[in-house]
Amino acid sequence: MERVIGIDLGTTNSVVSYYEQGQPVVIVNAEGSKTTPSIVFFKGAEDVVVGEVARRQAAMNPLQTVKSIKRFMGIRYSDMATRGEGIGYSLVASPDDGVRVDLGWAKLSPEEVSAEILRALKRTAEDYFGEPVEQAVVTVPAYFNDNQRAATKRAGELAGLRIARIINEPTAAALAFGLDKSVEQRVAVFDFGGGTFDISILELDRDVFEVKSTRGDTFLGGDVIDLILYKEIAAQFLADTGVDVTQEPIAGQRLLEAVERVKCELSTTLESQISLPFLGVSAEGTPVHLSHAVTRDKLNELIQPLIPRLLDCCREALADAYLDAGNIDHVLLVGGSTRIPIIQEAVRTFFGKEPNRSLNPDEAVSIGAGMQGSIMSGGLREVLLLDVTPLSLGVETEGNVFSVLIPRNSSIPTKAVKTYTTTRDNQRIVKIHAAQGERKKCSENQSLGYFRLSEITPAPGGLPEISVTFQIDANGLLEVSAVEATSGVSKSITIESYSHVSEEKARQMVEAAELAQEEDRLHLRLAYVRHQAQDLANGLVMLIEDTENPPGEDLQRRLREILFKFDVAVASKDLMALEAALGMLRQASKELSERLTMLRLKRMEQ
Repeated sequence: MERVIGIDLGTTNSVVSYYEQGQPVVIVNAEGSKTTPSIVFFKGAEDVVVGEVARRQAAMNPLQTVKSIKRFMGIRYSDMATRGEGIGYSLVASPDDGVRVDLGWAKLSPEEVSAEILRALKRTAEDYFGEPVEQAVVTVPAYFNDNQRAATKRAGELAGLRIARIINEPTAAALAFGLDKSVEQRVAVFDFGGGTFDISILELDRDVFEVKSTRGDTFLGGDVIDLILYKEIAAQFLADTGVDVTQEPIAGQRLLEAVERVKCELSTTLESQISLPFLGVSAEGTPVHLSHAVTRDKLNELIQPLIPRLLDCCREALADAYLDAGNIDHVLLVGGSTRIPIIQEAVRTFFGKEPNRSLNPDEAVSIGAGMQGSIMSGGLREVLLLDVTPLSLGVETEGNVFSVLIPRNSSIPTKAVKTYTTTRDNQRIVKIHAAQGERKKCSENQSLGYFRLSEITPAPGGLPEISVTFQIDANGLLEVSAVEATSGVSKSITIESYSHVSEEKARQMVEAAELAQEEDRLHLRLAYVRHQAQDLANGLVMLIEDTENPPGEDLQRRLREILFKFDVAVASKDLMALEAALGMLRQASKELSERLTMLRLKRMEQ
């Protein structure tokens, strides 16, 4: 079978791997390194450089050197907030609110930039094998939404790769660590990379990796630490010299590169020095130089405020899996930022055990992707990977009620079917509104898309059977379909650009739902009472208009008063008023039923 390579398309660095002769191979690039910086330098439309050579251009050509592009994959420009801070190049909005990199001579999408990185990794693999490579398994952060996954797939296609599978980074890492598959165990994958953080809780049992829960932050990584240290040193330099390097692209880039180097060095040393000659020019016109010592203690002080954010995600992931830290058998460290001693100590203290650092944290995810590629090409026995949905998925029903088909943290791939019906007699069209979130009130959730199912067989309200299906494939892409049983009419949509929800927003949605439980309970009760009352009201209207057995004038007047109160209660959305109206409707319905029964008995006697 055709070989399938594994690619960790990282925010800071990318890695390509392959599994051969029972061993993982991390493929070395042309510069002799196993990691390729996820940096692209555009000299022009036909002259593009990727990796370490591009990194060296960042200081002199920051506006044409693109890094951390993964941050902007599949998101709207209006959702970016301050996420372009400290990148050095220019981002603009496309006409459809997408993100574009403005190079001056061209405006490129994040997919087009990522395609250059993937193309370089493809060439690295082809140089190693001496033949074309056309298929790859590519990893993404666990909390990437469908739009971000679809953007990653498009980038691969632009690079000339068929994306055989998109898998979550923590899942790939767990596969790479090669845990004993014969023993049931619970694993926490602590993935703290250059641009993102994910914590995933997995269960391993007889060749099945099941992700029980996942939390994290798509905008918390080593880049954030770099930026904090950068701002600290830049502010001190401004106070000392009057030179603001943050306003000078070349000087700022030089300092940012030095900061990243020092951060890495402080993982193995207690102090490191930044020396940057001719970093700027003073107000008097004389050159100024930067010489600044950074200690590990100082770096720890700057990192400390980030640690509660990391550990809060860990607590949430454990809670979602109905576990506590003591239930975890193994903690796997993934991502270059886990080399930082204060991060390792925080993980050790939180979980109460020594984390597993047996693999190079920069390579683990790619190795797992390579193993999955080998599984798909038949070279390795299959291990089932079960990822999960970060938010519940469902449809809007009568009364703005959210009906869940696929609950949050469901393993994927998955499929769910529910049967619904019409609310009005002879209804020919229903609108299917798909959404994601945790609120019972559908309008408070994130809309995914709409479609209309038409030409439904005419029938009284409540009789037609409309089956709605939600299906998520192995790549996390969602298809929603609906079919009406009698006529067989059907319609479906594949949602390739849904949600645009960042991990932070998803976490906020879950927390908001927890805080709004009482409000949602009242909303459900209101919808239920309104539905019950509406059914009774419709029945009473039919009885009032019954020409064969019309109610007496007094009863008609009383019934119309009750119906008027019901209409007022519906308009006011007052639960107590609706419940009172429901009680009156039930009583009136009972009286009418008794009256009709008596009339029928009299007719029978005659």
